[in-house]
Amino acid sequence: MAKRVVVIGGGLAGLVAAVACAEAGAKVTLYEAHNRLGGRGRAIGGPYLAHGGGHVFYADDPNWAWLRERGLVGALGRPAPRDFRMGFVRDGRLRALPPAGFVRMMTTGPATAPVDVDFHTWASARFGERTARAAANAISVVTLDADTGRLSAAFVWNLLRRVFALRVPAVRWVVGGWQAVIDRLAARARDLGVAVELGARVNELPAGPVVVATELSSARLLLGDPGLRWESGDCVLFDLAVRSARGDRFVVWDLDAGGFHESYSMQDPTAAPAGETLFQLDMPIRKDESRAEAIRRVEALADLTVPGWRERVTWRRSAAARHRSGALDLPGLTWRDRPAVERGDGVFLAGDMVAAPGMRGEISIASALGAAGGALRALRLAGHATR
Repeated sequence: MAKRVVVIGGGLAGLVAAVACAEAGAKVTLYEAHNRLGGRGRAIGGPYLAHGGGHVFYADDPNWAWLRERGLVGALGRPAPRDFRMGFVRDGRLRALPPAGFVRMMTTGPATAPVDVDFHTWASARFGERTARAAANAISVVTLDADTGRLSAAFVWNLLRRVFALRVPAVRWVVGGWQAVIDRLAARARDLGVAVELGARVNELPAGPVVVATELSSARLLLGDPGLRWESGDCVLFDLAVRSARGDRFVVWDLDAGGFHESYSMQDPTAAPAGETLFQLDMPIRKDESRAEAIRRVEALADLTVPGWRERVTWRRSAAARHRSGALDLPGLTWRDRPAVERGDGVFLAGDMVAAPGMRGEISIASALGAAGGALRALRLAGHATR
């Protein structure tokens, strides 16, 4: 009989690790401290689909293929041509086109940037300070950091090129968002025989092999390792449903402050009741700024991007997401410098702030697959068959 792999944490990383181990024939038990699976991939459902974290996928990442091969993606959404209106906030005004300097940066910039210099310094020298600030704020939708320019030039430039410089757009919207993918992952895990224990908080590390797929703060306590830390971002989320009106925009980048506006329902009509449009607006929280101050700024962004929203509102919600943007690399650091997946003694780490490439959910999936591979090797080295 195969020895059991233990997975601690039932978010995206934990579910992927559990599925990968079970597919290889290992017996798996997954412990989740909450009463719902999903972690940062969870969403508030019905009648409004409000995400607490990332909600798009990028088809240029190899982990997209892993999900698709297993039928975990489901139906894709796409905004109708009449709804595909973009915008850019610049100098306090909503504009239809990005600044010319930003366009030149994304069309003529180099393939790579240096690791050991901050983005603002590097980009200012090449493209001018004003363009550098606009670019850093444009990609704050990914970093959720109010000072993205302080991060490694290589890190920020790679994100910018993925989002803005691809010839064929790689963004994919899944109907039901990450929650739908989480639900399919959970169903697959159970179909493969994974024992899922909800409301089960693990306070002592069990015998290996173990995949710890929790936030770093929890992993730090469980493993007794104060070095399990990494940089991440803070933001407020403003979910807003309004009676639909012509002229509402699909996406808007706030090049002044790093905010971002997107409709969830224009590409996924199941996200809101008929006749209503659902948006989420994000705003990075500045250093020493209160949540209330950040919410006032995100509401001011809504004044620009959803005209008349205060008279049209049917539902609203605000929340703070602190230290939840996934790994951010400071100058001189790359993803290889983050907390390692393999911890020794049959213990493996997975999540969105560990040593794996990609961004947000991609880091979770990549590290989970690496952790699962390590756990399976540990089983075999211990003399336990997996089939």
